[in-house]
Amino acid sequence: MVAILKLVKKLAKKLVASILGRQVRQLQKKNNFKVVAVAGSVGKTSTKLAIANVLKAKYRVQYQDGNYNDIVSVPLIFFGKIMPSLFNPLAWIAIFRRNAEQIKNPYPYDIVVIEVGTDAPGQIGEFTSYLKIDLAVLTAVSLEHMEFFDDLEAVAREELEITKMSSALLYNKDMIDPAYLTAVSIPTMSYGLKQHASYQTVDVIFKDDKSDFEVLKNGQSFLKSSNDLISEPQLYSVTAAVAVAAELGLTAEEIDKGLHNIHPVSGRMQRLAGINNSLIIDDTYNASPEAMKAALETLYRLDAPHKIAILGNMNELGKYSKEAHEEIGIHCEPRKLDLVITIGLDANQYLASIAQNRGCKVVPFDNPYKAGEYLKPLIQPGTLILAKGSQNGVFAEEAIKLLLANPSDSSKLVRQSPQWLKKKSQAFAK
Repeated sequence: MVAILKLVKKLAKKLVASILGRQVRQLQKKNNFKVVAVAGSVGKTSTKLAIANVLKAKYRVQYQDGNYNDIVSVPLIFFGKIMPSLFNPLAWIAIFRRNAEQIKNPYPYDIVVIEVGTDAPGQIGEFTSYLKIDLAVLTAVSLEHMEFFDDLEAVAREELEITKMSSALLYNKDMIDPAYLTAVSIPTMSYGLKQHASYQTVDVIFKDDKSDFEVLKNGQSFLKSSNDLISEPQLYSVTAAVAVAAELGLTAEEIDKGLHNIHPVSGRMQRLAGINNSLIIDDTYNASPEAMKAALETLYRLDAPHKIAILGNMNELGKYSKEAHEEIGIHCEPRKLDLVITIGLDANQYLASIAQNRGCKVVPFDNPYKAGEYLKPLIQPGTLILAKGSQNGVFAEEAIKLLLANPSDSSKLVRQSPQWLKKKSQAFAK
């Protein structure tokens, strides 16, 4: 029965993607709007939202707040539709009809900003059936879904498939080896913080809960600005947004105005008030080695009398998992951390042991609810708590939910729909 359901779902997805793809092609053929697409191993949603919010300073922008990024969900962004169940044919028929009516009318947007994701080789290539991209943004090539990719070169080949449907490429020079780009035939630009790039953010000064910075364009000062972002990954999103906006005709003044519309996203370095006048940095949406290290560096940089790191498993790393978790353990500094909480099998086995050997106090858990309950009586005034981890088997957002000063702030956490809450409850019921 399960095999039959999987087959039906696969066929339904193929049919729906085919119809939606044809409608997107019709929409693009009839209207003159631009498409910006974000791909990469990490930071896609934050970068997409940063780009969209800056572009809104001048243009009418269509985008989606969440992470619609597969072959079926991406077309829905063009039409502003919410994705129903693949097993709800009536809902899909209604969407097809409304899309057809929309195609008949002038499109009310100047730019569509999307993100394009992949879980396995060949998935980004599927988008070539309907996507025509004016500017592709590639955020990173790093370890992702390594149970399906042999190595980083395989990841790079997959992510760079986006160039085959794009007119130009903007890539993160700090997080992508230029050797991966040798076969790219479209015009390329770069952005970054650490290396000289077409667009480079420099002179970053972090002040408590904000950052001041300057962006250079081809080595020359382009703009100076500030924002309430506190981590390096967030500034990569800002730099990408500046670059895209400049390439699409915004002035430095318009871009600066748009930058003030960028705010932390749920589960991505979001700051929340914790019990006993503590502060929580919620970075629980997902986790990868580079993002985990960047989050810890942010925790180390901020002033606080007590610091706690809740570090969950980094899933889908395949044969690289042991090495990656041990690397994060090495990154745990006993002089800068009062306590490390780990959640998940590999985090408990590899990360925890290395961190403990380095002198950190480490307490492992296989359940986020138990981790949160353990921490509640330990939170002192002024404690700074970082929470980061992957999804399945971790769900670190459920640990910090128990530490919120305002229970209503739980609505700001990731994966709080009834379906997700039921899934999490079942996962840790035993």
